Amino acid sequence: MKKGVIFYISIFFVLIFAFKTYANPLPKTITIFHAGSLSIPFKILTQEYMKIHKNIRFALESSGSVSAIRKITELKKSADILGSADASLIERMMFPDYAKWYVEFATNEMVIAYRDNAPYSNIINKDNWFQILLKEDVEYGHSDPNMDPCGYRTLLLWKFSEIYYKKPGLYNKLVKNCPPKNIRPKEVDLIALLETRNLDYAFEYRSVAIQHHLKYVELPDKINLGNVKFKDFYKMVDIEIIGKSPGTKLKITGKPIVYGMTIPILAKNKKEAKDFIKFILSEEGRKLIRKSGQKPINPPIFIGAYEDQ
Repeated sequence: MKKGVIFYISIFFVLIFAFKTYANPLPKTITIFHAGSLSIPFKILTQEYMKIHKNIRFALESSGSVSAIRKITELKKSADILGSADASLIERMMFPDYAKWYVEFATNEMVIAYRDNAPYSNIINKDNWFQILLKEDVEYGHSDPNMDPCGYRTLLLWKFSEIYYKKPGLYNKLVKNCPPKNIRPKEVDLIALLETRNLDYAFEYRSVAIQHHLKYVELPDKINLGNVKFKDFYKMVDIEIIGKSPGTKLKITGKPIVYGMTIPILAKNKKEAKDFIKFILSEEGRKLIRKSGQKPINPPIFIGAYEDQ
């Protein structure tokens, strides 16, 4: 008799649990690998999204865009969304085995951020910045070009500057005077060096400088990679970074800064990821991106087989 009662009580609790789970499904977690410069925008976007979608959670993992992609292609880690500071890397490094499409959704531009009371900060401007940086008592830095688009964009900017300012040899001087200790995996890592006065100046995205309340020098449109009008000038120079596999190189040609997102082929939560991307591309999402110091692309540009996802 007791065994029968215990059996029916057990069934009762199982049914109650099943009903509660059906009525209130367990939260799903969307994993996002993203560029360091997307840390604050994605934090804001995910917080707003969770206010509406109570059963969605997010796991955000920041790194340089190249590193974020390699987590998927080389380390075989799983992500539901990949957000890159260089949209073209998705096609070049992920197609066709790891992604089939991407969407271009935002732009940015390069600036030189600086700390409070940095040497010569009272006189530095868009015309003399390279003269200031090359002074013996000035420390400047950038992110690693093999891991982060902001790093290779810095090197492209230095090459543009040789042409724009008519200063042959400027690129090599800037490279030579920036020691390895001033180069970090991603652009947001440089902020701590500015705050601790280990760096005076750092090459950053405008949005990152705004998000972290940094003072910065605006650069001419012809070298800041932020104006599509100068795309033909930008493509005059290129650099090489580490390629898809050991021993290979990937040629990076100058182009306007464009951010991209994709849902990797092996994503575990594709429907939820697609719904979140739709939110990012909505009017509300664009407002939040703009608030973070970036310019949304409207309408967004889809490349590849989006509907096949």
